[in-house]
Amino acid sequence: MENIVNAINAIDAAVWGWPMILLLLGTHIIMTGCTGGIQRKIGTAIRLSVTKDPEAEGEVSQFGALATALASTIGTGNIIGVGTAIYLGGPGAVLWCWLTGVFGIATKYAESLIAVKYRVKTPDGRMQGGAMYALERGLNMRWLGLIFAFFAAFASFGIGCATQVNAIATVCTANLGIPAWVVGGAVAVFTALVIFGGIKSIASVCEKLVPFMAFFYVVGCVAILVINADFLLPALRTIVTLAFQPGAAAGGLVGGGIMLALHYGVARGLFSNESGMGSAPIAAAAAQTRNPVRQALVSSTGTFWDTVVVCAMTGLVLVTSIMKNPNIDVSAVDNGGTLTTLAFDQIPYIGPMILVFGIILFAYSTVLGWAYYGERCVEYCFGKAALIPYRVLYVAVAAIAPVVALDLVWTIADILNALMAIPNLIAVLLLAPVIIRETKKYINNLDAHSDEEVPVWSRSKK
Repeated sequence: MENIVNAINAIDAAVWGWPMILLLLGTHIIMTGCTGGIQRKIGTAIRLSVTKDPEAEGEVSQFGALATALASTIGTGNIIGVGTAIYLGGPGAVLWCWLTGVFGIATKYAESLIAVKYRVKTPDGRMQGGAMYALERGLNMRWLGLIFAFFAAFASFGIGCATQVNAIATVCTANLGIPAWVVGGAVAVFTALVIFGGIKSIASVCEKLVPFMAFFYVVGCVAILVINADFLLPALRTIVTLAFQPGAAAGGLVGGGIMLALHYGVARGLFSNESGMGSAPIAAAAAQTRNPVRQALVSSTGTFWDTVVVCAMTGLVLVTSIMKNPNIDVSAVDNGGTLTTLAFDQIPYIGPMILVFGIILFAYSTVLGWAYYGERCVEYCFGKAALIPYRVLYVAVAAIAPVVALDLVWTIADILNALMAIPNLIAVLLLAPVIIRETKKYINNLDAHSDEEVPVWSRSKK
């Protein structure tokens, strides 16, 4: 068994090594160039996310699709993952994590654009799309689409369900005294009530849950930053300085230089915002929209909120808290989760509450979002008849997750996420001419109307 574990860990280290990081980061930069710096339209994209496209085909509103994607994207990685980046790469990792999000907006835009452009309408009126349909219909590579769907379906049980429910159970048991098996049963019941209703039910819950949990967490972070205000500027200077050179700062913070900060900051940023993995575009394809660029703009805001806002605030909270409370012995910390817990515990009442409820809400929303991703991929591989068995198995995994050891599950899920990303990035890069053409046509019209939405009559004549 030990040999198997070592082999899986070696595979994980290989697939998430420098080649994968450079591939993802390189795609972010290439897509930024291909789209003419689509990040400059983030304000317009945010406005479009709460503006309906009248009479458009789709199963859920554009905001509903965005909320479903955000539900799966904003997870424990935003809290514990940032702590892991700081623990392994130093405070400078926060800057690289943030920059990864800024450039990742372009990749999230590009993958969502082709997901909507090549989506299909099923005989019963449902809209389906994602990397598998872009590969099949845009590149005539159904075999690669099947590979993507296969890896994504299996990943949903690990990173989307088991690990998230286990995190909920751990927090509830440690802080609220609730037995793990009770937590697993409760999460399984609530998950079943939502996912058996399909995308409309999932989106309806996510539309309400995501804004609440994000607002709750951001307000809490702002409160902590106000308490730590005297260390805010020193923390910013420390983050920027230690992103490029080794050194030490107040509170025992140590940076290992640009290579360590870059590696762990970029890796955790990519893992957090999922730009390039191909997961979020599956939800985008269900949106009510007539123009793939419009929905792509809306979807790109997911990376903005996830990494540019939430992860950045988490990083500042951790660094300022550690600098303000030098009694935190960073050298004695054994992982990023412990570092995050210690940092939040330094703030009486507010800190622990934010950490506990933040993890519970973020993890549960991820369970719902990934359930939809897994459904679409299972249906692509095996047909609609496979949906009920998949949902039953998903709920069963949620029920037993709190009482099983999940270290190996995390590692396998990491590997599957990387294997998902490769076919998706192939689709994005090979369909770059389509992305460029569609973007120019829509953005030129958008600019001509002073960043107002292109009128319906104008689009219909093209």
